[in-house]
Amino acid sequence: MINYNPETVSTDYDMCDRLYFDELSFERVLDVIDLENPRGVIVSVGGQIPNNLAMKLYRQSVPILGTSPISIDRAENRNKFSAMLDQLGIDQPQWSALTSMDDVKAFVERVGFPVLVRPSYVLSGAAMNVCYDYEELERFLRMASEVSKEYPVVISQFMTETNEIEFDAVAQNGEVVEYAISEHVEYAGVHSGDATMVFPAQQISFATVRQVKKISRAIAKELNISGPFNIQFLAKGRDVKVIECNLRASRSFPFVSKVLKTNFIDTATRIMLDAPYTKPDKSEFDIDRMGVKASQFSFARLQNADPVLGVDMSSTGEVGCMGDSYEEALLNSLIATGYKIPSKDKAIMISSGGTKEKVAMLDAARALVSKGYTICASEGTAKFLNENGVKATVVAWPDEETSDKENVMQMIADHKFDLIVNIPKSHSKRELTNGYRIRRGAIDHNIPLITNARLASAFIEAFCEIDQSDLQIKSWQDYE
Repeated sequence: MINYNPETVSTDYDMCDRLYFDELSFERVLDVIDLENPRGVIVSVGGQIPNNLAMKLYRQSVPILGTSPISIDRAENRNKFSAMLDQLGIDQPQWSALTSMDDVKAFVERVGFPVLVRPSYVLSGAAMNVCYDYEELERFLRMASEVSKEYPVVISQFMTETNEIEFDAVAQNGEVVEYAISEHVEYAGVHSGDATMVFPAQQISFATVRQVKKISRAIAKELNISGPFNIQFLAKGRDVKVIECNLRASRSFPFVSKVLKTNFIDTATRIMLDAPYTKPDKSEFDIDRMGVKASQFSFARLQNADPVLGVDMSSTGEVGCMGDSYEEALLNSLIATGYKIPSKDKAIMISSGGTKEKVAMLDAARALVSKGYTICASEGTAKFLNENGVKATVVAWPDEETSDKENVMQMIADHKFDLIVNIPKSHSKRELTNGYRIRRGAIDHNIPLITNARLASAFIEAFCEIDQSDLQIKSWQDYE
């Protein structure tokens, strides 16, 4: 809530009379408004909770600065937003609003499993789940309806092996003023708060960038956005689809601002207050430096928690780092979150999941062997690696009792590994149980763990290419 003078507005802490509210009830917010009598309320810089209050405040005639609460509702309500995309001719994963189980089954028969259950107006992906069969689907639909009974639940097609792209921007009266396009290292399916983010985007084509910008401008115009917003995209080949649009500052706003050295939220605040601002004259394509944002997890403090990433958020923090190259920025960020470069005195354990994940890990495994690392692997992974010219020693699964190979759990307890890569393979009871025991063992023994094939490959290839002693100690101001 802000009392302001448009001629002298500043986003410095000592220049604005503001009250930040988090997890306050609607009634308490009204109490504060009655007491302070502000000229307006900003709901786009506090995450999901203020967005949830936008329409309630609007109905009480509270002045909302920036984007209209009606537009916020159109973006937050899954059904309304999907209908808007259809109206604009913008592609999106196939979806259906929940009405009955018969309709749900008809939808699944049309698109096939897996599908994504998506409630509206929820925080950090709560009750958002990928379902691989009808049993999971029915269980998660019950969870979703309990989380948000007031708003519809949307079931959408879940696309595998698809890149996820983020468009962070500031707009004024529906016109994009400044923007940044970043991408996730992991394939879509990992919550954006848990994913490893790269900016500027490195793996997408110029044609994809053009589509992303064109679609984003159309959405900004339709919603008449004034202030910060974030759009998430799926990209596979030449196909670009919209996942969702958040009419608020995202967690990546400060990250892209730091890398670009352009203060997005300063511009957004000035626009929302109808104050003077300077339009930037550069984009992410004008910089040579790289930024990587990695997530921090606290699984060691959560007894028995399974450290597998999914569509709901698990991270408790994040670190953004820069480098002169992608590999340098990636290593800086992962080391800052607690990873370490493995020692060659210890082995690296790889359990690489299904066939596609095994293929994805092959080049990284070759790089490890070429650098003198020892690879231990589960039976299927070891067989695949050895058949493809990569030496790997077979270790026994946790539930195996054998005298001819060491059990992975004993090796974990003896701290024989300096890195464990465990990619979940299937939903069978044995796979789930053994995989969980390996992952939990890594966490409990403080051994670096990666559960995503794309991130594991990127990390391995980076430390095989750059020695830790070659990482620069360089201040933010020193990057050109």
